[in-house]
Formats: sequence, structure tokens, C-alpha cells
Amino acid sequence: MSDSIKHECGIALLRLKKPLSFYLEKYGTPLYGLNKMYLLMEKQHNRGQDGAGLANIKFDVSPGTRYISRYRSVKSQPIKDIFYQVNQRFEKLYQNNPEKLKDVDYLKENEAFTGELFLGHLRYGTFGKNSKENCHPFLRQNNWMTRNLVVAGNFNLTNVDELFDLLVNIGQHPKEMSDTVTVIEKIGHFLDQENNRLFKEYHDQGHSNKEISPLIAKNMDIPAILKNASMDWDGGYVMAGLIGHGDAFVIRDPNGIRPAFWYEDDEVFVVTSERPVIQTAFNVRWENVNELKPGHALVIKKDFEFNEVEINPSSNIQKCSFERIYFSRGTDKDIYKERLMLGNLVTPQVLNSIDHDLKKTVFSFIPNTAEMSYYGMIKATENYLAGVKKKKIQELDANDPTYNEKLNEILSIRTRGEKIMVKDAKLRTFITQDDSRDEMVAHVYDITYGSLKRGEDNLVVIDDSIVRGTTLKKSVIRILDRLGPKKIVVVSSAPQIRYPDCYGIDMAKLGDFIAFQAAVGLLEDNGKISLVDEVYQLCKSAEEKGSLKDENFVKKIYEPFTDEEISKKIAELLTHDQINADVDIIFQTVENLHKACPGHTGDWYFTGNYPTPGGNKVVNKSFINYVEGVNKRAY
Repeated sequence: MSDSIKHECGIALLRLKKPLSFYLEKYGTPLYGLNKMYLLMEKQHNRGQDGAGLANIKFDVSPGTRYISRYRSVKSQPIKDIFYQVNQRFEKLYQNNPEKLKDVDYLKENEAFTGELFLGHLRYGTFGKNSKENCHPFLRQNNWMTRNLVVAGNFNLTNVDELFDLLVNIGQHPKEMSDTVTVIEKIGHFLDQENNRLFKEYHDQGHSNKEISPLIAKNMDIPAILKNASMDWDGGYVMAGLIGHGDAFVIRDPNGIRPAFWYEDDEVFVVTSERPVIQTAFNVRWENVNELKPGHALVIKKDFEFNEVEINPSSNIQKCSFERIYFSRGTDKDIYKERLMLGNLVTPQVLNSIDHDLKKTVFSFIPNTAEMSYYGMIKATENYLAGVKKKKIQELDANDPTYNEKLNEILSIRTRGEKIMVKDAKLRTFITQDDSRDEMVAHVYDITYGSLKRGEDNLVVIDDSIVRGTTLKKSVIRILDRLGPKKIVVVSSAPQIRYPDCYGIDMAKLGDFIAFQAAVGLLEDNGKISLVDEVYQLCKSAEEKGSLKDENFVKKIYEPFTDEEISKKIAELLTHDQINADVDIIFQTVENLHKACPGHTGDWYFTGNYPTPGGNKVVNKSFINYVEGVNKRAY
């Protein structure tokens, strides 16, 4: 994606199933779990640009011994910073007392992050402040081991205001109104209730207080806690949690919007946001890694009992398709194939745009996630070209004295693929003056000069998606035009992004989208701009009635126009007078998106068909904000 957007968070949960001495004997280090956590987090680095956090719980330590460790960082390389800080103590131990590094009893008693249960988080902040206090995992502390709670998640909830009021109504006094605080306090409330229920039950049976604590730990009903806590959540989420005594859980939203995968063997239980991460870190096959079912929770008890339990019934599963197009690691077998197919399916539109003139067309991609779709596009053009060659050969006259010459000419035709664009650096926006800043942004990419014939060749470049179009206008199209192409065709492997996301990826402001700007521009061009006010009145009326959730009124803005008309207007908006080449913008169709990603039907970015009522509320509120000139989050 050429535009900079904020992404999703990532989680990594690891439970060691053997004593530390086992890993020391087999792998030569008692820090096996810590090392694996570094791999699990680093392999999800794309999910944590703003910060990271790591927590660890030790089992079966004596009272007075610290058993929960946590470190968070918002430095420029937060994962490296965390593990540098954590490992410093072990490095000092190695220098002064190397034998202590093999003394597992000493390590558990004296050194942090030597427990059996780990939770890591990679933060890509959306609207929260970029400070260490806003980094997961969050910790809710108590002297009762079974009341301690560590939570981290990949989520956005659309109804934080409603959930906040629920907490207030049950007597709590939350320290701030945020989805993270709301989540941990909601879970914490029902964790406290479960502790109170079990305490009363065992106290009535005549057990002493000291006897009751381990009984609570053993018999805690975690599915009930999660069911009660998540009952009112509206949004996309994967929440992971650790309880002080050693139980752990991961819960996924009933629509399956946010992903989670798990693996278990005799030595470990592990959960991450992406499948290839587990495959790489533990050298296991694709089929051995399981996807957490939508609406289900993984419950990992301290005594090794494990269950995948339905918490919230899944009636409308809509796994996020944008996750597949842009965000997830392309090393996943399915995602790799899907991205190839996205490039393949958009190729017929490309061929039409260049009048099927492959001799005078160069194909390339905008680094880096569009590369796989590029390969799919190349394969599709080669298949098309094979048919053209076959037909031309069949039309040749074998008795023609120039037969061999003509045959060689036909066989020599190739799809011309070049690496046109190079991403040199991510320039910081330390220049505040718009004119100077734009000049710097224009140099984010560089081009391979001499890669096409000036004034003769078409240039086709594919991107994974086009959101705001800012970088296209200010950088990409400008530098491509320097090569002197006759025509520039910018291809999006995703459909037109028309509606805000409110479930994880930070795309919340309607007015930012180039597709929305194009639709409004077309309304102006066609004397239909009054439709904006009509939709605004519908939204305001619904807001007054408390029915913003009932219908997505913003769809009406796009209804008067075809996809092609909007694409043409987008091309107009992204091109200025100084561009010499003709510019065409091509988008994937929604129909082909579903062909490429049949298992991920969540397409609300493109269609406005939100999987939860909160989505309609957000898009309508976002439209109200746009009309009123309010530059803030719609939820």
C-alpha cells in the first residue's frame, strides 16, 4: 500500500508444558520460552510499529516471591528493546555466575521472566496515546493470586461508550474511557464475581481460607467469565489473558473478524495472530496449526487441561478480507494463493486498458505487499499471451519462405516485467510547511531509469489497495511520469475502499477516502450535490432517535454511479496538469475479491455491509462528522 495507514495489533501466547529443567537438558537453555517469545513477536513485527509488551507468570512459587513480570516499550524498536532489557540480567549473571544460568530453582526464585506462561503484544496504536501506559499487556493486580489478570488484544470495539456506562452502573469507577480499560475491567469484574462465588461455596463447605485458594484456582469457570464479560462487545477482537495462578485464555469475536491460530504438542501450547509465525518458530507443518473458531475461546488450565469452547454463537461469520489483501504475512500458504489470484482476476481489465498491446507495455508493482499480486498478474498475461501466440502460429503459412522468421518473431514475444519502483526510506514528517513536506514525500520512492521506451510504452503498476490516494498523487504518479510512458495504469488488487473500518485497522474518517471524494465530486459534476444534505438529514434523524445502528445511509452517496465512473473520477483527482501521460485507475471488483478469498467474506470496507450493528453506527456518525467539519473519531 502506498498510503500510510495504521494496522492491527498482534498477540503471542506461550505456555510451557514441561519444567524448565526439561528445556535446559533438551535445548541447552532454561530460557527456551523467552527465546521462542522473541521469535513469535519478531515474526509478527508488521503488527507492532508503535510499541510492544511482554508478560510472564511463574507457577508454584512461595508467598513473598514476585511471580508476575511485565515489560513494555514504545522505543523505535520496541521488541528489541524489551528483550535487551530482559536479557541484560541474564547476561550479567553469565558474566558473574555462569553456573547460575543452569540452576533452574535459582532462576525461578530470583530472576524475572523465568516462568511457564508468557503473553506478548505488538501495538499499532489507532487513537490511543503512544505511551508506555497505553501498551499491552495490561495488568490488574490483587493479593489473591486468582484475581490477578493480564490482558492483551488485537481489537477495536464500536460501543465503548455503552460499555463504559455498564461498568459505572455496576458500581465501578473506570480511570478512563477506552476500549482497553473497558475490556480488562469487564473481564476483571466477572473474574472477581467467580472468585466470590467459589469462595462462598467452599467456605460454606467448611474449608479454611488457605485451603480455598487452590480450590478456586482449580475449579474456576473461565468460559462463564468470558461469556458474561463479552456479551455486549460489538467489534472485531482477539483477546488473550493470563490469570495469576496459571490459567490462560484466548477469545475470538463471533464474526471471526480478527484472526488467531494455535498449536499444541508435548512441550508447548502457543497462540498467535498469524499461522506462518507458529510454523516458522516451531518448524511445524501448515496442517498442524489450527485456527481458533469464531465465537470460541481457548481455555488452557494450569493442570494442562485444554478446551476450545463456544462462548458467543457465530451466526454471521465475516472474516476480514482486507486482512488477506494487505495486512497478513504473505508466507501463509492460503494467503499467498489468494494474492496471486487477486492479481490474476484483475488482469482482464488491465488488458482492456492497454488495448491488449503487450509488446508496448511494461508491468511492475508498488513495493512491497503488492508483489505477490504482481506475480499473479504476470502469470495471467502469460496465459493470455500463450493463446495469442497459438492463434498467430496457426495462421502462418508453412510454405511461406519467411515462415521461420515469422515464427521466431511470434515466439519472442514476452510479458515485459520490470522492477520500476524502489522504496528508499520512510521520511519523517518533521517538515511542517506543506510545500516543503510535499517535496520530501515525492521522494519516498525512486524509479529504475531506462526501463521503458519514452513516449511509446505503457506502464502498468499494481498496488495492494488505494485508500486515500495521497502518496499516489504526491509521489508515485509523479515519479512514474518521469520515465515518459504513453499511459500509466495504476491497478488496485482490492476494490474501491468506500467505508470506514472500526474493527482494527485505522481507517475511520470517511472524508479521507479517495473513493468517497470521487463520489462527492461526481455529485457536484452532475448537479446532485443535494444528496449529501439528504443523507445528512437521514443520519441526524437516526441519531436523535437512537437508531444509527439500523441502516448504513452512506450507501446512497455511491448509488447514482457505476464503479467505472467512480474509478475514472479517482484518476482525475489523482492527476494534475504537470503529468504528461494518460492515467487510468483500475480496481478489483467485489465479485472477484470473493472468488480470490472465498473463506473471508468480510467486505464492509468496499460494500458497507458491516457484520455488527456498531459498524452502521460508525459509518453514519463518520458522515455526520464529515458534513459538520468535525475532525475526530466516529466511535
